[in-house]
Amino acid sequence: MHSTSWGPAVREEYVDPEIRSGEELDATEDGGLRPRTLAEFVGQRELKEHLNIVLEAARRRGQAADHLLLAGPPGLGKTTMATIVAIEMGAHIHVTSGPALERAGDLAAILTKLEPNDVLFIDEIHRLSRSVEEILYPAMEDFQIDIVVGKGPSASSIRLTLPRFTLIGATTRTGMITGPLRDRFGLVARLDFYDDEELQLIVQRAASILQVDIDAQGAGEIARRSRGTPRIANRLLRRVRDFAEVRKDGTISQQTANEALVVFGVDKLGLDKVDRAVLGALCQQFNGGPVGLSTLAISVSEQTETIEDVYEPFLIQQGLLARTPRGRIAMPAAWDHLGLPRPEQDSQLFS
Repeated sequence: MHSTSWGPAVREEYVDPEIRSGEELDATEDGGLRPRTLAEFVGQRELKEHLNIVLEAARRRGQAADHLLLAGPPGLGKTTMATIVAIEMGAHIHVTSGPALERAGDLAAILTKLEPNDVLFIDEIHRLSRSVEEILYPAMEDFQIDIVVGKGPSASSIRLTLPRFTLIGATTRTGMITGPLRDRFGLVARLDFYDDEELQLIVQRAASILQVDIDAQGAGEIARRSRGTPRIANRLLRRVRDFAEVRKDGTISQQTANEALVVFGVDKLGLDKVDRAVLGALCQQFNGGPVGLSTLAISVSEQTETIEDVYEPFLIQQGLLARTPRGRIAMPAAWDHLGLPRPEQDSQLFS
């Protein structure tokens, strides 16, 4: 594998389809844990089936695969899936992000360097500026871009033909993507949260790569506290591994995993310190709410965007918190989880 840099906006990697080992592709620990083929990827069964069909059809035609939009919360495998597509197609992958493409010229420079069947991965694609997005329209649809040469009255437009390539966009906010951009993707897929069984397989696979001695019960304990997210599962595994090596004999059992996660502040539901601070402020400072997002964020010294995008979704999924037109309210399960008595006017919160 070789890597070439074109400034801060993009990096390019060649992914050899014959290479199957994560360690060979990426020497870093995080990179080594990523699956490199659809067969190795755990979970997302429907998406894998769709991609198997799309990629096999593209290989048989000898063409680039259709453009792909991957949506879902952080940590579910969107970047990994983009890398897998490049591996399965035996292509280069060029990696950039929406905020890094500040001007139309930034994207044009990347597009003109693409080779046939290359994969261009744009993370956080919903954050593209309008001028950059408009460059993408003809590039995705007609594989052409218009470049303006010169300034003022002497300026002229030159149309360049691009090789057929695959654009893979990743977003955590599908609603912020404009309709014209979304409609140009041949396949739009949403990654779902993982169940405990899938996460347990992911933890066991990661432990094998990291050469960590772990039993099924220990892997299951980590999986149950991982909030349905592989990235969190791998992070917790590394912390539990550190605890086992320093405080125990290096082997991860259910008891060791439980003790380690208590030390690192992750409770039975997978809530961390900030999650509990949000619930604590809502229940104790504001008597269960309703309370506005800005007030709640200030009370726990976090940004409103962080509360809304990172912490609230899981709390809502667990039935601990609810959004209402009047503000955030604590659900009965929140009081029970914190060991607090429910207020007498509890029923009024849901009116």
